[in-house]
Amino acid sequence: MIIATREDLSGARRWVVKIGSALLTADGRGLDTERLRNWAAQVAALHDRGCQVVLVSSGAVAEGLARLGWARRPSKLSEVQAAASVGQAGLVEAYSRCFEAHGLRTAQVLITHEDVAHRGRYLNARSTLMTLLELNIIPIVNENDAIATDEIRVGDNDTMAALTVNLLDADGLIILTDQSGVYDADPRRHPGAQLIDQREAHDAELLAAAGATGGALGRGGMRTKVLAARQAADSGAVTVIADGLAPNVLERITRGEAVGTLLVPGQSGRRAARKNWIAGQRRVRGAVHVDAGAARVLLTAGRSLLPIGITTVDGAFRRGDLVACLDADGVEIAQGLANYDAREARILCGQSSERVQALLGYGGEAEFIHRDNLVISRTN
Repeated sequence: MIIATREDLSGARRWVVKIGSALLTADGRGLDTERLRNWAAQVAALHDRGCQVVLVSSGAVAEGLARLGWARRPSKLSEVQAAASVGQAGLVEAYSRCFEAHGLRTAQVLITHEDVAHRGRYLNARSTLMTLLELNIIPIVNENDAIATDEIRVGDNDTMAALTVNLLDADGLIILTDQSGVYDADPRRHPGAQLIDQREAHDAELLAAAGATGGALGRGGMRTKVLAARQAADSGAVTVIADGLAPNVLERITRGEAVGTLLVPGQSGRRAARKNWIAGQRRVRGAVHVDAGAARVLLTAGRSLLPIGITTVDGAFRRGDLVACLDADGVEIAQGLANYDAREARILCGQSSERVQALLGYGGEAEFIHRDNLVISRTN
């Protein structure tokens, strides 16, 4: 369904709800079970209305720190991962108890970037989540912090929530935070800042208003929430960013009440599932610079990128890797899956597709990136 206003929210039937560390752990003092019980009751009420809900929950590392008696998040990766291992068990156990009170079962789903970058694993993750929803089970999704390194990390649970929207073709994303929503300026520095009621997710002014940093417990901040809303919008979903401690916040949002900030997709609509998968990948392995003609047809005609439009090649990517397309000013205009590795791309630079066999010694693809494997980047 297409959601353009708050009144449309009551028709949404599949929601992803993300809850941040500061809310879950009462600013680092271990899990706040009373809050968990409250949110579980609200999710159960949505479930009774016929909605499907997936929770993306932070809090594993923070709960682990509390259980281990550590006053602050350590800098050593193995210690952070140990805290995540300890805390994840407590987090899932607490959710299970809270939902059992409403006759609902939960399931733990831990994801890394590799699970969404590999097409087969992406589809497996989607199938698992869809099956859990069909079984009336509440999936609890988290990044697999116990094993994730920077190379395989999604990055933060705001991004994880947007990827989950992508996986499930969800109607909406609700990000519960410790602020009332997105303001037109940082309310901590500008007392007169005004809460934004509704904007298009790709509004250029939102990122400037959102700032850059997060809290001590989490990796995100309001900026990552706006970026997550943009990614959700590209999947055709709306996002509401709201105060997670507001009374009955989930019920009020999903009934269309003016709570928090509503960010809508705008005119672009929902992308094809395969392009959503490409856009959901986070590891760009290289880049190609394209001439003005190639940039124009990519942006305006939805065409493939041919070797003749490439001027230079950066990086050491392989065939099938995600590659950025940069215009003459070095600005990213698109991303896509390369049909050739970097060595071959350098040979093909500026050459017509008819010369591929003569230059490489075999008959490859006419396109460096086929239009079906290419997504336009948002640069505003």
